[in-house]
Amino acid sequence: MLSHDQIWSAIDALAQRYGFTASGLARKAGLDATTFNRSKRIGPDGRERWPSTESIAKILQATGASLDEFMSVVMRRGAAPARTIPLIGFAQAGSGGFFDDGGFPVGTGWEEVAFPGVADEKAYALEISGDSMLPLYRDGDTIIVSPTATVRRGDRVVVKTVEGEVLAKQLKRQTAKTIELASLNPAHADRSLNLSEIAFMARVIWASQ
Repeated sequence: MLSHDQIWSAIDALAQRYGFTASGLARKAGLDATTFNRSKRIGPDGRERWPSTESIAKILQATGASLDEFMSVVMRRGAAPARTIPLIGFAQAGSGGFFDDGGFPVGTGWEEVAFPGVADEKAYALEISGDSMLPLYRDGDTIIVSPTATVRRGDRVVVKTVEGEVLAKQLKRQTAKTIELASLNPAHADRSLNLSEIAFMARVIWASQ
């Protein structure tokens, strides 16, 4: 039987694994920033308060973690076993041979980077170059991209066009025919693309900021 301490410790560990404070994870999940505060874990009457299954589902969706990953943290409370994921430079990503038609990493030329806690076996890392993504992503930062994660409005995404251009932006709006992308750098214009112009779009699930 799972204990109150196990569940809350797992939420703290998951937040840390994906680079959040407990309040930052709550905000990312669309919850009140105080939802996971330690003061909220015990009621005024001294009784234990448990996180709802809805809250847990929302933080899994926000981080891209799987239920299996969360349960492994609950049961072990330890660091996830190290694994490596493919890594290439952002500029390289525009050239051919690195992705299949679905936006999954393939081929040779990838380096490898150790990164625990990524549940998506198709996840990969891109190393940022240049200043076009300031202030959120700086030259040398690494972002982790999940091609299988659900993309929602407001998510940061990597988009590759059929012409080989690679963009890191925020999904502003998507219709049946177009997507609108908000620029991360105010010095660069927002973009609107027809779906026919897009090779793939994948969600950014972590950044080394």
